Amino acid sequence: MMIRISIVTITYNAAGSLQRTLDSVAGQTYPLIEHLIIDGASKDDTVAIARQYKDQSRHEVLIWSEPDKGLYDAMNKGLQRATGDYVVFLNAGDTLHDPATIQTVADCAGTAAVIYGDTAITDSEGRFLHLRTHRPPEHLTWKSFKKGMLVCHQAFYARLDIARETPYDLQYRHSADVDWCIRIMKEADRQGLPLVNTHTVLADFEEGGDTTQHHRASLLERYRVMSRHYGPVQTFLLHCWFVLRAFK
Repeated sequence: MMIRISIVTITYNAAGSLQRTLDSVAGQTYPLIEHLIIDGASKDDTVAIARQYKDQSRHEVLIWSEPDKGLYDAMNKGLQRATGDYVVFLNAGDTLHDPATIQTVADCAGTAAVIYGDTAITDSEGRFLHLRTHRPPEHLTWKSFKKGMLVCHQAFYARLDIARETPYDLQYRHSADVDWCIRIMKEADRQGLPLVNTHTVLADFEEGGDTTQHHRASLLERYRVMSRHYGPVQTFLLHCWFVLRAFK
């Protein structure tokens, strides 16, 4: 039986970057894709572009446009409205790496709680720059993120039933995705479910996202997230090691 993949795209005034994301989903060879576009009441042509895409897409496309309380509130709306077996977040400007990406994910599903892979960094025109500095480990666990977010959010496919019961924590403005991924993996560990490595690049991520634009605030939030999950003492010692390593 074929599984269904929900792709959630969050937008706000994203007319300049959305089309590349939509094209990457439209070009997927895998047939059972649900694409949810959760828009925060954009004032530009974002919704018009999304509606044109919906009219032409062979995948199921669902569009909502309404005010929200920020990125992670919109993501929680996506979790509640998705109906697939797995969910991934692919926001405006991000793209699936190639036309067979979702097929690759589906082939790895089985009993996996999470399916993950690598990420390529691109420029604003979608041209490859380099692979992401943090690389996915061969065997991912919730403890892996002690060393940083080793799997990019766009390359992290979570089983929807687990993801829906693990909403984004809105106390975080820039790093709720890190916390969310760790909590998903903790629940997988509790249930004894595997995290499956696809051993391939799954996503292209545009350089200069939210965490780059709000770098200091993001780092402070990530420190809070790591303290929450790994304890304040271990988090402090790990960051001392990060600093020493940077000066070697």
